[in-house]
Amino acid sequence: MPQSHSSEAITPLTRLSIIEAHMDGCNPTVFHADHVPQAPEDPLFGLMAAYRKDDFEKKVDLGIGAYRDNDAKPWVLPVVKQADEILRKDPNLNHEYLPIAGLADFTSAAQKLILGADSPAMKEKRVVSFQTISGTGAVHLGGLFLSRFYPRPSNQPIYFSSPTWANHNQIFANVHLPIKPYPYFSPQTKGLDFDGMRSTIENAPEGSIMLLHACAHNPTGVDPTRDQWKEIAKVMRAKNHFPFFDTAYQGFASGNLENDAWAIRYFVSQGFELCIAQSFAKNFGLYGERAGAFHFVTGAGPDAQNTIGRISSQLAILQRSEISNPPAYGARIASLVLNDPALFKEWEANLRTMAGRIIDMRKALRSKLEELNGKEGSWKHITDQIGMFSFTGLTEKQVLKIREDAHVYMTKNGRISMAGLNTVNVEYTAKAIDKVVRETQ
Repeated sequence: MPQSHSSEAITPLTRLSIIEAHMDGCNPTVFHADHVPQAPEDPLFGLMAAYRKDDFEKKVDLGIGAYRDNDAKPWVLPVVKQADEILRKDPNLNHEYLPIAGLADFTSAAQKLILGADSPAMKEKRVVSFQTISGTGAVHLGGLFLSRFYPRPSNQPIYFSSPTWANHNQIFANVHLPIKPYPYFSPQTKGLDFDGMRSTIENAPEGSIMLLHACAHNPTGVDPTRDQWKEIAKVMRAKNHFPFFDTAYQGFASGNLENDAWAIRYFVSQGFELCIAQSFAKNFGLYGERAGAFHFVTGAGPDAQNTIGRISSQLAILQRSEISNPPAYGARIASLVLNDPALFKEWEANLRTMAGRIIDMRKALRSKLEELNGKEGSWKHITDQIGMFSFTGLTEKQVLKIREDAHVYMTKNGRISMAGLNTVNVEYTAKAIDKVVRETQ
């Protein structure tokens, strides 16, 4: 780390220079470039900025991590509009602070949604939930808690998939948890490297923290099968590893809330102590409202409620020092829907609409690509993968070439957002991909 300048290091000549600079109307800074270097631009936000500046009429945005309808427009879920109207007409609505743990009706409903109404952990009152600043805040709160309180050697890392959501790296680095990847995506099969994943988990130091994507893995769209999840749980149980689930796409992946929560519920049923970061950005379309939750499930036992009480007390202190009180509006919208049977049913229909359109776009893109190259099954991974994102297998060179030639924007690792495709641009996109693959083989 660069050493800070002490007052003793400032010579009379330096003082004179500063005084003269002030007299000349300058405002010198102590935050010089060797102390505060220019940070690199966030790749995803840089990609979004480049897309916005592009004035090409047929440009295509496949980088955005948000749902778009068939007209490439943001879609406000009809059920969210209904909940919004109910809130607007509520004469008792105010803008007071929420409690530190958040809106209780929201956190209890979020807990039920991810763990299931018949969860043994809920019945035994060994779960605590905090409202967070969407999934990012939930991952951060969980990482901060584990960094402070999880018993482990100081150099023992948290393991997560290679690749993973880019922000995982920064969040865990910021809370001083060393990070280490486990194999996940196979470039050869464009599917799961299950053997590599299993082997790394099996050989990790006992009691390691394992970050797992519950469904619709970001960025690859590749998920383990249920049998593979069972094997992962078996290996983790044998090594006493601690699961940390990140779930941002429940209901959005398959269109079925129960299916998309299966892995988490299975691990709970196997007696794991674990934590969960849960986002409502995608499945409610509440991107800017930052509605999320963090759940901690402790192990069963006679002292479980005392344990969860102690954990809750420390989470409250961490939450207080970070944000004090979470934002209310998005949580109120989600709470209304989650706690009203009619609105909940409408929400499930909205989820099927979004998931269904993405599945249709997967089929359409694969069909167009295979039609162009005449090889049936060559783009099978597009439909094998699930959720908003797909790892195409395109190289960085090919990605940059497509952007330059066809104005189709995707991240450098070849990840595309399926929600950016529609019936108007899917053929254009397929032709652009096919062209660059032919030219660079």
